[in-house]
Amino acid sequence: MKIGTNILYILIALLYGTSVYGQGLEISSSSFTHNKEMPKKFSCQGENTSPDLSINNLPAKTESIAIIMHDPDAPMEGGFTHWVIWNIDVQDFIPEDFKGGMQGLNSAGKSGYIGMCPPTGTHHYHFYVYALDTKLDISTQTDNQGLEKAMKGHVLEMGILTGLYKKEKKQ
Repeated sequence: MKIGTNILYILIALLYGTSVYGQGLEISSSSFTHNKEMPKKFSCQGENTSPDLSINNLPAKTESIAIIMHDPDAPMEGGFTHWVIWNIDVQDFIPEDFKGGMQGLNSAGKSGYIGMCPPTGTHHYHFYVYALDTKLDISTQTDNQGLEKAMKGHVLEMGILTGLYKKEKKQ
């Protein structure tokens, strides 16, 4: 099912990435480079905090930002979602350990960010960042699928930043 989930997220990226304005969001972090290893600090073996994210090319009509952090490599159907957050005020920088916006439910059924903790091997962690034309009126009990449904028709731009992580072996 991992392949199906990966295809689903690619289709979502293509669907939402079809820009109304043509720029596309550029997502980066001072903490890690796209498609490179993420620091332990952001994992279950570290401080378990979210990394900072910089967002470039936000459309002028952006009313809010939403983020989904997802691990499609997790050994469960559909992968594992680490962070679901929306109604972030329009800004080009999301600081480390961000607690603003509306925090939804991750795949552990808890609100807020949960750090990377792959059982084996190197996993990919996709930060999907969405510029929305509205603020969303949804419950904090909303998960990634509920957020995706609520965002439909409201995404102005979308960008992805991917980090990698492999859990360190215990000494």
